[in-house]
Amino acid sequence: MAGDVLSDLLRTVRLNGAVFFRVAAGSPWVAEQPPQASVLPRIFPGAERLIAYHAVTEGRCYGGLVGEASVELEAGEIVVFPHGDAHVMSSAPGMRGAPIKADAFATAAAGPLPYPVHYGDGAVSTRLVCGFLACDARPFNPLLESLPRLIKAGVKSDRGGALDTLIRAAVAESEIRHAGAEGVLTKLSELMLIEVVRRHLAELPDGQAGWLAGLRDPAVGKALSLLHAEPARDWAIEDLARSVGQSRSVLAERFTALVGMPPLQYLARWRMQLAAEALASGNATMARVAADIGYESEAAFSRAFKKIVGMPPSAWRRKAQPAA
Repeated sequence: MAGDVLSDLLRTVRLNGAVFFRVAAGSPWVAEQPPQASVLPRIFPGAERLIAYHAVTEGRCYGGLVGEASVELEAGEIVVFPHGDAHVMSSAPGMRGAPIKADAFATAAAGPLPYPVHYGDGAVSTRLVCGFLACDARPFNPLLESLPRLIKAGVKSDRGGALDTLIRAAVAESEIRHAGAEGVLTKLSELMLIEVVRRHLAELPDGQAGWLAGLRDPAVGKALSLLHAEPARDWAIEDLARSVGQSRSVLAERFTALVGMPPLQYLARWRMQLAAEALASGNATMARVAADIGYESEAAFSRAFKKIVGMPPSAWRRKAQPAA
């Protein structure tokens, strides 16, 4: 059941743009990526978030957030920056360089992808496939918000595993550059992101709070599954607690401690995410959208949507449809 909830959230991470680089580097080298506020307006106007990843396909290097300790990466490993933070990739830990100008991303986005880049003056010792993906998970995606600023995944023992296979496929697409390579790389990036999130979930330490920790908790995870399975149901906290075998007070306290909000507030926000998806598609009437998520009238739905999202559903539809 938890996997179904995770799938629900992953479906709402809508990748709506991508720029890819084939990187060849010779020591010493350093590449400092600027924060998403500098990059998004130039290459993905209107996008909400930039997700960056760097998959090492040959050699080794280091990657880390600006101003923080870096992690070592070997061939077959990947580092993901889910929040578009400024970060550094380099041949040695602790290196800094001038941030790459947003114009360079715009130039790459305008040309055939993946875009080739060479760093350093030495003989090539490290190769990477780097992706910068724009996504829009508004108005509510607790999965993205619960992810850390840096995730490292992939190990030598994973040869032939899912992540290793995806990285190898990305390498093949970036080198051969068949027609449609950009679209294939976007899909591969999405699958890599899913696999990285799944591994992160499996490796979460005990005692950690957050939506992913709630998903793994027996009672809270079951409550999340029930809310996602029947979002239009007129849930009462007593019904939900009974269904998961907890008292009302214990479930409410545990759910709030892990997820960050009470169960019915979570349900209200998840309903608005479902409504936003339906409105963006343009295939359903306002009355149909309202009924599908449990509202008896358009007026009640419109009031709730505006309160939670900050704009009327009609305005969201007009805003979202061109992007869709």
